[in-house]
Amino acid sequence: MIQNFRLVITCLLFGAVFHSCSSQKGQTAEQPNIIYIMSDDHAYQAISAYGYGLNETPNIDRLADEGAIFTRACVTNSLCAPSRAVLLTGKHSFLNGKVDNVQSFNWDQPNFPKLFQANGYQTAMIGKIHMDGIPQGFDFSMVLPGQGNYYNPDFLIDGETVRKEGYVTEIITETALDWLKNKRNQDKPFCLLYHQKAPHREWMPAEKYYKQYTQMEFEEPATLFDDFEGRGSAAKEAEMNILKHQNWAGDSKLYPEVMEELGIEETSGWGVNAFNNNTGRMNEAQKAAWDSVYRPINEKFKKLYPAIKSDEKALMHWRYERYMQDYLACIASVDEGVGQLLDYLDESGLAENTIVVYTSDQGFYLGEHGWFDKRFMYEESLRTPLIIRYPKEIEPGTKIGNLVQNLDFAPTFLDYAGIKAPEEMQGESFRELVSGETDKFRDFVYYTYYEYPSIHMVKRHYGIATNRYKLIHFYYDIDEWEMYDLEKDPQELQNIYNDPEYTDVQKMLHEKLTEARTNYGDSDELDQKYLKAYLDHQEQ
Repeated sequence: MIQNFRLVITCLLFGAVFHSCSSQKGQTAEQPNIIYIMSDDHAYQAISAYGYGLNETPNIDRLADEGAIFTRACVTNSLCAPSRAVLLTGKHSFLNGKVDNVQSFNWDQPNFPKLFQANGYQTAMIGKIHMDGIPQGFDFSMVLPGQGNYYNPDFLIDGETVRKEGYVTEIITETALDWLKNKRNQDKPFCLLYHQKAPHREWMPAEKYYKQYTQMEFEEPATLFDDFEGRGSAAKEAEMNILKHQNWAGDSKLYPEVMEELGIEETSGWGVNAFNNNTGRMNEAQKAAWDSVYRPINEKFKKLYPAIKSDEKALMHWRYERYMQDYLACIASVDEGVGQLLDYLDESGLAENTIVVYTSDQGFYLGEHGWFDKRFMYEESLRTPLIIRYPKEIEPGTKIGNLVQNLDFAPTFLDYAGIKAPEEMQGESFRELVSGETDKFRDFVYYTYYEYPSIHMVKRHYGIATNRYKLIHFYYDIDEWEMYDLEKDPQELQNIYNDPEYTDVQKMLHEKLTEARTNYGDSDELDQKYLKAYLDHQEQ
């Protein structure tokens, strides 16, 4: 059941709650270790345990085989930084203040790692967080500034910028393993946030995987050429089409001189710069290896292009294959790192008492509706992969179809550690759900998205989803409602908002939406506050 939460919580109350929750010091025999693995933009369709057949992820699948896989896990806001803020605070974006990638995040507010520290845990964050400021709540942090880079990336270590030679996914994994093996206090339980940059745009794979994946072809999704009939203007006006909106240089890896020779104009003002900056970070050996694979791809395209330049389907096919090759190759490195970590847990005897979570900051489009990216409340971006293993409580091969959210991570982790969650946390612990002690959980989830007008031009919207139905309100420069029956229309192709057969369903969903906005503390006034802040920032 969703609890009522006040819009304004004073600093005094924050302090009182934090002090109360911090009084339970010292490790008990029951306190588990926690390793939270978050990749960036990893679609559930690209994990073989979900059964879509795109690729193989044997190490992530191992977690599913030995633990629980969630089929309706979702996010409160399908955007990188807001999702991470929700993870840390257990509060919706409009209460933790991080509603988009623009607003600053207030690290001074309570978060679950701070509570872990106060209760005897050693904590670390390694990898991507994509929020400004120095992370609070961690005994050790090594994070990428902003989006970070795939090759020879910079990291912020104790506020100092350090460049590390190598491939970012491998560096993050090596650092996480080094911390686990050599840096942590082995007399304390630990909580490690192990965050990969991959497979975020611009999808720069490691050498051993781009050599493999650039030779592969992938089946196109049924809705690759979606015409958006039967829906409103929001889907039609979004700028996420693989053919029309991906960058030729930065995304498809077409060399700028080849684009110039063929007369191809970049789709954005930063695509060529992205390509030059990304490849420009490579050392001589890395660049030679890259050119040995990607230059032949470019030469082959030069010969192909004159025959297909006026054929949108043929061009889309080429661009879709290029997208999948690099995106899935990036995931192969992520999966390899998961395997290395699981092997260490086995070898060190830590596996039995360590909770391992694999998830992403949201879902992602892999050509569905012709799209890449995320942001929408439609299923591919609302849903996120979620797999959790804890041998002491979770039966191997467990499947969970309940609606859990990233909002629930903080209270769930605190529950496992025996630490009382602060009242301002809005999520719910799913510990008993995943252990099989109950099959009851929330019957709907609430979603918001704020970053408009911006890249990809996805309209501002909020909505409610149940196990079967979905209601979405697009607003600001439009006022449109969409409703979907996921049982009859899982691809969300037909808006049934005005269908008389669904009058009662529409009424029910509106009631739940009102309930959610009231209970979670959302309002039109809050939206106007964040809209003003966003527009003011855009003008600067």
